[in-house]
Amino acid sequence: MLNNRVGLIAVTALAPAIWGTTYLVTTEFLPPDRPLLAATLRALPAGLLLLAITRRLPSGSWWWRAAVLGTLNIGAFLALLFIAAYRLPGGIAATVGALQPLLVAGFSAALLGQRMSARTVVAAVAAIVGVGLLVLRAEARLDGIGIAAAVASAVVMAAGVVLSKRWTSPAPVLATTGWQLIAGGIVLIPVTLLVEGPPPAELSATNLLGYGYLSIIGAAFAYALWFRGIRELAPTQVTFLGQLSPVVATALGWLALGQELTVLQAIGALIVLGALVFAQTRKASPDEDHRVRSGGRRGQPGADRGALARPRRHRSHA
Repeated sequence: MLNNRVGLIAVTALAPAIWGTTYLVTTEFLPPDRPLLAATLRALPAGLLLLAITRRLPSGSWWWRAAVLGTLNIGAFLALLFIAAYRLPGGIAATVGALQPLLVAGFSAALLGQRMSARTVVAAVAAIVGVGLLVLRAEARLDGIGIAAAVASAVVMAAGVVLSKRWTSPAPVLATTGWQLIAGGIVLIPVTLLVEGPPPAELSATNLLGYGYLSIIGAAFAYALWFRGIRELAPTQVTFLGQLSPVVATALGWLALGQELTVLQAIGALIVLGALVFAQTRKASPDEDHRVRSGGRRGQPGADRGALARPRRHRSHA
C-alpha cells in the first residue's frame, strides 16, 4: 500500500517537472512574444488528440462540469498566468503562485471536509519561502494588475484542483483530461486573438517541434498524470508537487543555458524539496481517506508555473 502510494506520488510529480521545461522550450523553440498562442496551441490540439483516442464525449452534467474545470484548470489559469508573467518579474509571480497549497487546503476544508493540519500550513509557508529564495530578485518591482492576476491564477487553479476531486467523473482519466483541455483551449482562443492577433503566417520546423512538445508532452501526457493524481491523492498532496516546476525551470536554466545559480537559490530549492517531502508524509485517518477518495461526499465513487520561474535575463513565452 505504501509503495503504491509513493509510486503514485512520484508519477504525479512528473507533471509539474515537465511543466518546468516550459521556460526552456519557449525561449529556445518558439516565436517570441506569443505566450497566449503557445497556451492555446498547447491545450486545444492536445484535447482533440485525447478525444480522438478515447472517442468519448461528456454526458449529462459533465458537459458543464468539464467546461468549468477546463476554464479553471487551463483556460483562465493560463491566461491569468501570462498576464502576471508579463506585468511582473518572474520571481514575484512564482512566489505569489506558491500560495496555492494554502488556498487548496482552505478550499479542501470548505468543499471536501478535510481538516487543515499544522503540517500542511508549515509546509506551505516553507514552500513560499523556498520559492522566494529560488526565483525572487532584489530589483523586483510590484505592479497592481500583475499581482492581482498572479493571485487570481493561484485561486482559480486551487479551485480547479479541489473541484476536480469533488467531481469525480465515471469516465477514464484520458477522456476527462481531453474534455478539460478542449474547454480551456476554446476559452483561450478569443483572448489570444484579441491580445496577440492571428498566428504568424509562417512557422519554422523548430517552432512546430516546440509546439508539438508542449501539446503532446506538456499537456496531453502531463495533465493526464496530474488529473490521475488528483483522483487518487489528497488535493493538498498534489498541489505541493506543483512547486517542482520552478525548481526544474531554474535547474534547466543553469544546466542548459549557462545561467547563474547562487547559494541562496540552491538553499531555496532544498527548502522547496524539503517542504514537498514533509507535506507528503502526513498520514490520513481512515475516515479522512474515505472522504478524500469519495470527493468529500459519502456514498459517491471515488494540479506552468515553470514559465514564471524564468531568470531575469529572459522573458517566458508559454
